[in-house]
Amino acid sequence: MGIMAAFMVPHPPLIVPDIGRGEEHRIQSTVDAYGKVARRIGELQPETIVLISPHQVMYADYFHISPGKGAKGDFGQFGAGQVKLEAAFDTEFIDYLGSLAKAWKLPAGTLGERDKRLDHGTMVPLYFVNQYWTGYKLVRIGLSGFPLIRHYELGQYIGETIEHLDKKTVLIASGDLSHRLKEDGPYGYQKEGPEYDTRIMDVMGRGAFEELLDFSQDFCENAGECGHRAFTIMAGALDGMAVVAERLSYEGPFGVGYGVCAYVPCGQDSERKFKAKFEAEEKARILEQRGQEDAYVQLARQTIEEHVRTGRKIQVPKGLPRELYSQRAGAFVSIKEDGQLRGCIGTIQAVRGSLAEEIIDNAISASSRDPRFPAVEPEELDRLVISVDVMGETEPVDSPDELDVKRYGVIVSKGHKRGLLLPNLEGVETVEEQIDIAKRKAGISRDEEVRLERFEVVRHE
Repeated sequence: MGIMAAFMVPHPPLIVPDIGRGEEHRIQSTVDAYGKVARRIGELQPETIVLISPHQVMYADYFHISPGKGAKGDFGQFGAGQVKLEAAFDTEFIDYLGSLAKAWKLPAGTLGERDKRLDHGTMVPLYFVNQYWTGYKLVRIGLSGFPLIRHYELGQYIGETIEHLDKKTVLIASGDLSHRLKEDGPYGYQKEGPEYDTRIMDVMGRGAFEELLDFSQDFCENAGECGHRAFTIMAGALDGMAVVAERLSYEGPFGVGYGVCAYVPCGQDSERKFKAKFEAEEKARILEQRGQEDAYVQLARQTIEEHVRTGRKIQVPKGLPRELYSQRAGAFVSIKEDGQLRGCIGTIQAVRGSLAEEIIDNAISASSRDPRFPAVEPEELDRLVISVDVMGETEPVDSPDELDVKRYGVIVSKGHKRGLLLPNLEGVETVEEQIDIAKRKAGISRDEEVRLERFEVVRHE
């Protein structure tokens, strides 16, 4: 009983013959590998298939698990509406997994379903599986905007659910690789595209799941990958298990990478408890960083920790550098957790009596009032990386030619709408990207003319 096997598969609708109409032979290696996966699942005859799909309902701050007794779908959007699939859900599994996530305060469950139909990231794998075995019940799980380590954690709870229910279970992580392998591909070419595919196939081919957590968000975004978080959830379900890994195929003739790998658990292995290792290493790294924080960042951290733990706002402490008492300036406080933004609030110009007060107020806002994120919880405090940007004077510019993405931040204005982006941000490489992001933040469309201002900052991190 328990996890019998796990599989990493892509989901190009083209490999369904009624859709491909002969074109599927151009990715014959993928088709052949899919056949092997489906036959193996047919031989195992699982009671439950847990399928993780990037095209299932997705929220920034919640993992969606499909509710109800089952769902249907078809390939109508790909011109093959006659190809239909139906799956019954394992409600016992879904209920237990949801209760486990709730007990451990991981936002995951069956709320917020927007579309009951099966998505193609689910249907393509099941199309092949159903040719060899239909006696399973399905658990369909989506991704989120959380950091990779939270996806791994969800996988651990999936593993715990499987162990508790003692059901014969197969895991399927559905996801294409990079979508940016060729200039004539669907999303063009980025150098990170082939780099990602080479790296992910090496990692997954070896079953070196701990290395999944080392992929940066910016690298994954630039590569235009689809399945990384699905693979990470699958890896979490196999936490602490030795696995036999097998690379079955890889190809990308259409500008999108398709990889197939198989994993068979073969006993416990304490050296493969990768979440515990990652968190220990991350905690040590942050503690080392904290020892190097200057007074500006220490003030922001002290503010956040006191406010999160007690709800109180600290008084301006004694012993700070003189300029924090005498200087007035705008300031932004930025918070990251597990490499991802967790909050950022600031003021363009001074609104408080001193820079210290500016930092204190904005630190509280960044940790509790950023509308993009829930308030920081006490258990997160040891994982936070904090920076403080002290604003210089703003000055108008006549053209983007006067901007420098590394040196200057930008403010865009159109009527009452105003958006700001700080300088020298990871993943923002061009002035055009900087202006576009600032416009989005302001609710200004990309093609609208705007007034531009620039400013410099002194960054404390």
